[in-house]
Amino acid sequence: MQTPVSVQDKKSFIQWFLNHYQLKKRESVWILNYIINHKNLLKNIHFVREAKYCPRGLIMSSHCSEEVPFRFYKKQLVTTDAEKSFHDIRMNQNEPLYIQLNFNKSHQNSYYAAVLVENPFIPDDYFITKHDRDAAKKILDLTVHEYQRTALKRKIDRALDEGDRQTFFELVEQLNGIDREKLNQPNS
Repeated sequence: MQTPVSVQDKKSFIQWFLNHYQLKKRESVWILNYIINHKNLLKNIHFVREAKYCPRGLIMSSHCSEEVPFRFYKKQLVTTDAEKSFHDIRMNQNEPLYIQLNFNKSHQNSYYAAVLVENPFIPDDYFITKHDRDAAKKILDLTVHEYQRTALKRKIDRALDEGDRQTFFELVEQLNGIDREKLNQPNS
């Protein structure tokens, strides 16, 4: 289980961040300054990756990032209006707020890593790419094909041992059929 990040560590990180990065929206600076001056609010702040999946998520980006300048997510609603977001943050200080900061090499930044917590709202299949799904399907198809071939070969051997010519020829035809089917499948 992850150790909670202290209010002081969050405050120190935000101050460090504001001293080292320029945000794309000046309202983002105002919001972060508001947060560091309200201890009760800081208790409910959680720095995460992919804040868009959170019930209340805030994404802010620095000029050195290619990401969107500002997004605020509340349940199914999304806004780029920092004033509306600020109002919600101010009025709901006792609700968890998940913040994602986008800046150059944020994934490699030790200060950011020290305050990051695991996002409990990321879908289970989020990290599975199309390439991963395609590779898994290929492996599954190959495994099923090999299993079918092995089972048919055992039955063919049994038919030979028993001298059952008709079953032998039927099974060889089935084996050839699944091999032909495998050859005709596209290799994508």
